[in-house]
Amino acid sequence: MKTTKAKFPVSRRSFIKRSSALVSGVAIGPYLNFGRFSTAELLKRSFGRCDFEVTTMGLGGQASLQWTPADVDPVRIIRKAFDQKINYYDTSNLYGPSQMNFGSAFQSLDLVPGTSGYNEKLRRSIFLASKTHLRWAKHNQEVEGVANRSNGNVAGGTVSDLKRSLSQMFGDGQGNFPEGAYLDMMLIHNLNTMEEVDALYTGLENTDPQSEMIGALAALRDYRDGTNRTGLNPGEEKLIRHIGFSGHFSAPVMMEMIRRDNEDILDAMLVAINANDLLNLNMQYNVIPVAKARNMGIIAMKVFADGAMYTKEATWSNIPAHVVRTVGSSALPSRPLIEYVLSTSGINTAIIGIGQISNKETDCQLMQNLSSAQIRQDGLSSTERKEIEHMTRYVKDGNTNYFQQTGSQLTSPRRIRIDQEKVDKKRVVTLQWDSALAGDAPLKDYVIYRDGKEIGRVKHNPQKFMEPFQFKDVMFDATKHEYTISSADQADRMASSERLNIESTG
Repeated sequence: MKTTKAKFPVSRRSFIKRSSALVSGVAIGPYLNFGRFSTAELLKRSFGRCDFEVTTMGLGGQASLQWTPADVDPVRIIRKAFDQKINYYDTSNLYGPSQMNFGSAFQSLDLVPGTSGYNEKLRRSIFLASKTHLRWAKHNQEVEGVANRSNGNVAGGTVSDLKRSLSQMFGDGQGNFPEGAYLDMMLIHNLNTMEEVDALYTGLENTDPQSEMIGALAALRDYRDGTNRTGLNPGEEKLIRHIGFSGHFSAPVMMEMIRRDNEDILDAMLVAINANDLLNLNMQYNVIPVAKARNMGIIAMKVFADGAMYTKEATWSNIPAHVVRTVGSSALPSRPLIEYVLSTSGINTAIIGIGQISNKETDCQLMQNLSSAQIRQDGLSSTERKEIEHMTRYVKDGNTNYFQQTGSQLTSPRRIRIDQEKVDKKRVVTLQWDSALAGDAPLKDYVIYRDGKEIGRVKHNPQKFMEPFQFKDVMFDATKHEYTISSADQADRMASSERLNIESTG
């Protein structure tokens, strides 16, 4: 694909090196403005199994679309994104006026079905995603470990959030929406605990409409397929095309969410990823490889750590003053942060919230971020990525990713099971385990020891389903043995399990 590129004032490598000097207090000069560029042919990437090509930058539904400063028109931001041919749009039922702002923009862009001038071609050219934080489609009682939140009708469950999204973006905002309105995807928002995974999957298998407890996934499947297995879609409507989920906090929980999906219901994942990811229990070597192995679309968020890389404190935004309205800063340009995310293996697009736009392209967040997003998956070398990691790790004393689970070390294999049996006069010891958690290097393999001696290795591949890794040790003796399993990463570090004893069969 031919692309008109921005003119860099310095080469990328020189730019990164000079930017890295900031951690020593050395000024780097005005490397924030990257000149004019054409968006006539934006780079796009295949969006997993969703049969869609997404632009490498999508418009996030927060920043000034949610916490709108008095002098900002959020509809202008959305329309400018359309003008520049951005085709991925994100919002949520928890983003205050964000969906209503999209609704106003969609009316002006003739994107409301059934109205005069409805532009169906334009509607089909974009991918529109909203989110629900309601874990239950049917169940109103509180469950420990399950956060069930909405700005609308909690009692109405997940379906109420779905219809609220359609009403606010395509209808009257009071619950009504026209025939033909749909979302390209509804995401389960901000997954944090294993209890929430349990809730979401409740009733998915052997769905019983008489059940008092039905999780969100079963209902969303009905509204994707036009079925009524839950009893919650009596009109057998098709209102969404894809289902996904998002997470900022726990890679292990997100991995569990994917592995339990035996029906390929989850088509996409929205995940927090930025240059400080490896300072925590990271996403890029843990959950992202699992989603990629399942051919899910993968959307990046928190590219600037929700503004904490810049002027905002490392805490959740809740007022317009928290919205960052500059294009990077003299201390930390925005371009390498965007390039880092989009060169992370598996990422298809990055949603970025916009604080302000300007007719002067060098001052326009949307235009400059879009320029920076014109990078291919292999656009940075591993050395350049490490330089960007070094450049950002001292921002806010390394605490920018306040939304992410702490811990950054390689772990031993998890959920280890061991048993033995006699097979044709042979003694077979079977060891099973779930994936270790990677530290700041990818996992490589698992090393099995019997009585302190290595007896085998199992290559690590992303654990796509609940089926564990397995190793069988076949022997002809009957004595007691001691086993350990060590995980090894590509930096040649190892983490060993506790000792596992098998008793004598004599």
